[in-house]
Amino acid sequence: MSNGDWHPGLRESYLYDRNVIAEIQRASREGIYDIRGFGAKRRLPHFDDLLFLGASVSRYPLEGYRERCDTDVALGTRFAKNPLELKIPVTIAGMSFGALSAPAKEALGRGASEVGTATTTGDGGMTEEERTHSKTLVYQVLPSRYGLNPDDLRRADAIEIVVGQGAKPGGGGMLLGHKISDRVAAMRALPKAIDQRSACRHPDWTGPDDLEIKIHELREITDWEKPIFVKIGATRTYYDVQLAVKAGADVIVVDGMQGGTAATQDVFIEHVGIPTLPATRLAVQALQELDMHRKVQLVISGGIRTGADVAKALALGADAVSIGTAALISLGDNSPEYDDEYRKIGSASGFYDDWQAGRDPAGISTQDDELSARLDPVLGGRRIANYLRVLTLEAQTLARACGKSHVHNLEPEDLVALTVEAAAMAGVPLAGTDWIPGLRSG
Repeated sequence: MSNGDWHPGLRESYLYDRNVIAEIQRASREGIYDIRGFGAKRRLPHFDDLLFLGASVSRYPLEGYRERCDTDVALGTRFAKNPLELKIPVTIAGMSFGALSAPAKEALGRGASEVGTATTTGDGGMTEEERTHSKTLVYQVLPSRYGLNPDDLRRADAIEIVVGQGAKPGGGGMLLGHKISDRVAAMRALPKAIDQRSACRHPDWTGPDDLEIKIHELREITDWEKPIFVKIGATRTYYDVQLAVKAGADVIVVDGMQGGTAATQDVFIEHVGIPTLPATRLAVQALQELDMHRKVQLVISGGIRTGADVAKALALGADAVSIGTAALISLGDNSPEYDDEYRKIGSASGFYDDWQAGRDPAGISTQDDELSARLDPVLGGRRIANYLRVLTLEAQTLARACGKSHVHNLEPEDLVALTVEAAAMAGVPLAGTDWIPGLRSG
């Protein structure tokens, strides 16, 4: 409570604080659940709750200006003829044309290509802007099948079957009518300006055996050239990863509940799924028990913002990470330049808020031609590239401090936890002890 809101003798309730009261009153007025974009806003155990043990006497650090620390990664080495060879272990997550503007999709492709990594289509199909400016493009196959095109499957460099997203595992998303322009409607075979819900499950399979058949079909369509990713929202992560491996996936993408979404129910975003931190450990454990760790690559997404997040995910056993919300902020979302216009739509610059209704003043999450024109895709691509370089440099810096000549040489032994919860979830000791809650006493 700010000083301006403070009243002597008043005490705000924990259970019924002003946000809860406002939501109850909104629900009472409108009679419908709240729909918003982006990801969970509540405080959750996160990579911030881990620290690296830098080298000193018992370990020998690498000199940053003279000794190399490599960052390359290959994704899809299990079955695909042409695995993705990336220069950095940070990729751009799937975000649809529809949720995002065409200039935003182009900018993401430009930035990823400049630093030698991949970007991903998202729901609704492939745009020419995206394909033309993405050296490495992953094509998503989602339950909605919006925009699915066999020719575009063959034009892609990899295919990602989306089973679920971290923000809404088990649930479908929304594309509000404000954002279904003529072009979006044509690509998705939808009526213009009518709210559309994306399905929560694939129409042609209901379990892992059917997934295996679907993966085989996609391999045949693409002549076994393209890596097949399977993306799951983090819930029953251990079992889901093992079943996806059994079904034949080359790469597993695990999206924690801090991951974003274009639009879905707020109650989903805040109350379904598990955080990215424990999901990472569970996914690695599942792969290790199948003797498939590093043979089937693991990509972690959901709340990755800094090079420290990248390095910690890799240390826990991921092969790469994927960013979505952070990439949009890099492009200019939340920019102070448009603060007055953010306030007109009920937000403000610097706030992590929802603009899925299509009036994003930064021209990123909109289909309005006038607003979209504000985003220069060339400048946006440069910003994305700069951000990806910084993430990589930060991850290298931490790896060198731990004495590693490749970021993939980071390991759980390099980490400690600040909280009991993070220690238990990540499977690393509580700082200053050898105690990993649930595994052994200290």
